[in-house]
Amino acid sequence: MTRICLRLFTIVLVGALAAPLAAQEASTEPIPNRPKVPGLLRLNLLERKETAPDTKEFKVVERTVEWEVSQTAVIIIDMWNGHYCRSAAQRVGVMAPHMNRVVTAARNHGVMIIHAPSGTVNMYADTQYRKRMQQAPAAKGPEGWAFGKWCDLDPSCEPPMPVDTTKCASDDPIVYTAVRQFSKQHPGIDIIGYDGISDSGQEIFNFCEAHGITNIVIMGVHTNMCVLGRPFGIRAMVRLGRNVVLARDLTDAMYDPRQPPHVSHTRGTELVIEHIEKYWCPSIRSDDLLQVVSGSAGP
Repeated sequence: MTRICLRLFTIVLVGALAAPLAAQEASTEPIPNRPKVPGLLRLNLLERKETAPDTKEFKVVERTVEWEVSQTAVIIIDMWNGHYCRSAAQRVGVMAPHMNRVVTAARNHGVMIIHAPSGTVNMYADTQYRKRMQQAPAAKGPEGWAFGKWCDLDPSCEPPMPVDTTKCASDDPIVYTAVRQFSKQHPGIDIIGYDGISDSGQEIFNFCEAHGITNIVIMGVHTNMCVLGRPFGIRAMVRLGRNVVLARDLTDAMYDPRQPPHVSHTRGTELVIEHIEKYWCPSIRSDDLLQVVSGSAGP
C-alpha cells in the first residue's frame, strides 16, 4: 500500500513539474495569423483634384476600386477610453458602437484589424493580439525612413491645416488641463480573433510586409493630429507606398470653434477631411466595408 501511495505521489509530482514546462514550450509556438480568403471590397473613393496646376481650385472626383480582403487591413487609431477634452471623449463614445459593427463585418469577410491605441499597448502585453504583431520578421523600409518619427505637416506637398489648433483644441466650455485621461482602447470596440495590437510604425510595417497587406483603411481620432501624423497614420502609410483611404464617417477632429476659421466643430472636421482628400488620400464611407462583391468570396 505504501509503495502504491508513493508511486501515485511521484506521478502527481512529476505531472505538476511538467505542466509549467509544457506551458512554457507552448508559449514559444507562433501565434496563428488569419487565413487568407477570397473576397473583393468595392470601395467608392472620394477625392479632390486641382482643376489646373497651381490654381488652388479643386473639384470632387469619385471613382471605384476593388481591393482583395486578404491584402487589406483596417488601422484603428487612438480610440481611447478617455480624453482630457470631455466633448472629444463623448464623441468617441458615440462613434465606438458603429465602428465596432463595421470592423466586425470587415473582420468576418477576412480583413485584418489592427488596433493602435497609442501609449497603452503595455496593457495588452501578454495577449495573442500584441504578440501577433511582434512576431512578424523585421522588414526594411525606404532609405532613410525613421519608423518611430512623427510625420509633421509637409509644406512641400500640403498647405497649413484649415483649422487652427495652436492655442487650444478642446471645444469644452471650460478647458481642462491637458493630462492623460486614458488607459486602454475604448471598451466598445472588440479585440478578438486574428486581430493585432500595436502602436509601432515598424511593427505594423513588418506585419504588412510579411502578410502581403498593401491596402490600408484608416479610422479613429483625431483627424488633424494622430490620424495624419502617427508613424502608422495617413502621411506615413502613403509615403510607405500603401494604398490608403480614410473612413470619413468614423473619424473626428480636435477643433474649437472659438479658433479660426470659427465654424462649427462638425464643419471643422469636414474641412480637415477635405484637406486629406486634396493632398493625401481619398476617403470612403464605412458602409463600403460591410459587404464584399457578390460572388467574389468563393463557392
